[in-house]
Amino acid sequence: MKIRLAPSLALAVAASLCIAHAAKKPLKGQPTTEAAPAKSGSVTGWLAWRGPSQNGTSPETGLPDKVDAKAPLWAADWPGQSTPVIANGRLYINGYTGDGPDLREGTTCFDADTGKVIWQHFQNDFLSDTIYLRYSTSSPTIDPETGNVFVQATQGVLTCFSPDGKIIWQHSMMEEFGRLTFPNSRTSTPAIDRELVMTRGVTSGWGAAGPAGDRMYAFDKKTGELVWMASPADRPQDNTFSQPTFSFLEGKRVLYTACGDSSVACINARTGDALFRFPAAKAGAKGGINASPIIYKDSLILAHESENVDTTEVGRTTAYRIPKSTDTSAAVPPPGVTLPPGMKLFSPKELELWRNPLGNLASSPCLVGDTLYEVTGVGELAAVNAATGEVKWRKKLGAEQRQSSPFYADGKLYVAFYIAGTDASAAGGDNEVGNGELFVFKPGEKDAELLSRTKLTGRCFGSPIAYNGKLYVQTDKKLYAFGKKGDNAGAKSVAWKDDGRWPEKAGEPAKLQIIPNESLLRPGQSAKLRVRALDANGFTANEAVDVKSVKFETYIPPTALVKAKMTGAVVDGALTAEKATSPSAGAFMGTMKVGEKEINGTFRGRVQLDLPIKLDFESTELKEKTGPGLGNEPTALVSPGPGLPAPQPGPTNWNVIEPVTEFSYPPLPWTGARFRFEVRNLPGGGKALCKTIDNKLFQRGQVFIGHPDMHNYTIEADVMSEGNKRKMSDIGLINQRYLVVLRGNAREIELSSNLERIKVVAPFALTPNEWYHLKVKVDVAKDGSGTVRASVWKKGDAEPATPTIEFKHKHAHQSGSPGFFSMTPQEQRAWIDNIEVKAN
Repeated sequence: MKIRLAPSLALAVAASLCIAHAAKKPLKGQPTTEAAPAKSGSVTGWLAWRGPSQNGTSPETGLPDKVDAKAPLWAADWPGQSTPVIANGRLYINGYTGDGPDLREGTTCFDADTGKVIWQHFQNDFLSDTIYLRYSTSSPTIDPETGNVFVQATQGVLTCFSPDGKIIWQHSMMEEFGRLTFPNSRTSTPAIDRELVMTRGVTSGWGAAGPAGDRMYAFDKKTGELVWMASPADRPQDNTFSQPTFSFLEGKRVLYTACGDSSVACINARTGDALFRFPAAKAGAKGGINASPIIYKDSLILAHESENVDTTEVGRTTAYRIPKSTDTSAAVPPPGVTLPPGMKLFSPKELELWRNPLGNLASSPCLVGDTLYEVTGVGELAAVNAATGEVKWRKKLGAEQRQSSPFYADGKLYVAFYIAGTDASAAGGDNEVGNGELFVFKPGEKDAELLSRTKLTGRCFGSPIAYNGKLYVQTDKKLYAFGKKGDNAGAKSVAWKDDGRWPEKAGEPAKLQIIPNESLLRPGQSAKLRVRALDANGFTANEAVDVKSVKFETYIPPTALVKAKMTGAVVDGALTAEKATSPSAGAFMGTMKVGEKEINGTFRGRVQLDLPIKLDFESTELKEKTGPGLGNEPTALVSPGPGLPAPQPGPTNWNVIEPVTEFSYPPLPWTGARFRFEVRNLPGGGKALCKTIDNKLFQRGQVFIGHPDMHNYTIEADVMSEGNKRKMSDIGLINQRYLVVLRGNAREIELSSNLERIKVVAPFALTPNEWYHLKVKVDVAKDGSGTVRASVWKKGDAEPATPTIEFKHKHAHQSGSPGFFSMTPQEQRAWIDNIEVKAN
């Protein structure tokens, strides 16, 4: 959903600089200071945290040999776990400010030479599992063509800023695509490849993207339209923020990335088609794989600190040969493991070239010629022969390292350490326990000469980078700049150019790419379509196919669990939703004749209702059955062999908890509902939405039923938990990114958004197997503050005169989709019925 389309999310920054949403038109981001506009013309600088070579190195010379945190060029109180990027004299970096309910994450634009703040944009955390101060774990990325800045915040809001801080487009990945959050707060840094900007996350959305998966999303960088979505991995066991690395393979533009199932995948970067993957560590073991892959000649080098696929040892650095399409060593997928069309699965044993025992959780190595420099999880700096894996030397620097990656330039290695070792120099920041340290080394064949070291104020999570004669690094307390003011002649060597392997001309059209690949609409709204013709490798053969030459029709994928159609059609080149009173979703196919053959492409659309929303489930036909004895028992699980993913159980409606039960799947367009909720018959008659209890993976359900730009509304519904005095479930409603939950076992009502930012509780004893009416209202004032009020009472009784719970928020959420929530940890069903959402 993009900001400039009718169905889009449009946003404004209120005076408080919180994100605000409004329909149909983009609104300006508010700078904190008056500043001259960014320079127009060519974009020069350090535009992405891994650099133009994608390996943590820079060709620049004339960089600092000495660093002293007590005498930096400048420093700013802007904490975070981010890495800065620079364009045309401006430095952009993520961070946060405030505490408790008033903590806000944001992006700041500094003058790279002086540290003066040019503009800032803040936004709240919401509905996330982020704990402690694990914010700003991603970094901005700058487009070399436009200078626009791309940022993904911890709660998943993806934003395109102009260099001057104006919001060009924005997506709420959680509310639109079902992005999940985790206590580790790993957040993807956007990656740009020509006209595309890509991000990733574990999502559980709708339709084919309903099951949780580590997915990649590619958007048009200028418009925010979704171009493709990829699901290359098996069921995720953890999330990852491994940065993709781009290259070419057999004439295709590809990217390599680690995935949430601890595999490494290769994807066609033009189309999202998955080409191959192989397991590189055991899924779910100690944080997965988070380092970025390194391309060395015809191999991929990857470091991790998870349990290895073939031993119980933890951590390894491995080089793998890159398989070709003609490779005959591909493995047969185990039972229950379904690969995307055209994708091959390889055993890591078939691809391994070398290994050594060095490993780390999230620090990415840097490659200098034939030498790999990496920092291990146990605090060692090591040099590795990239051709053989031989460890040339290693130096102990501290007790442990997190995600900060080494940076190489001007013959020097810059290493920011998470926490300084016991032998740390007293020079630099204060001597409190837990401060990080910055090292400067001159590496050699047998050792590395220490040139400088300084203790920093705060722990180092972000990576150091250097540009224009200056070195920058952020801690969880400060942002530092070292070096001299003014320009550095060596910066001219930093160039952002296309890889020379891009084809001058594409081949014959082989398929259609219809953009947007997915649209979220209101009843009666339209999304203009544009169509590309791609060749067999995914390159554009025709950028602007005449839409009139394409035949559009509804399409139900053969693997679709729910055979549904969106109530709408393509009219005059636009996907147009009917003015329906119920939500709908489905896929479409466009077909065009090219010579004697036909080519086609598919896209998806869904309609979520606008205010007012009124839903019950009495007319829902229960067409499905679940439970044992229906011929859908899981197939026998046979071990696939070492290094390959474990086989998965059989059909999703296998249920050993309950007897044979009639049900219907929830409305297809709802975000996050699949497998978590079903429409069922109530024990006392009638139908309602039931929280499933048969699969522990889905004991928690958070569902969105509207649009992210909805604001100032009231949501109410009837709710009930089965159980007894000792065992009940939780059930609640979401209003504008606030969550109000009746917690059965705790005997309280809880109002929250992120539990470490906002948590207000009041006593409320929920009686099991009895219906209640829950009502939540959010009012936002002109100054950006807001009040959340919730009331609960037994169904049939009068509404209480005063709210059961209330919270005033200084920096209120300005908008957000309505929805509902349930948690069933003790296998007690929860029910919801008669949902109503209306404007205040």
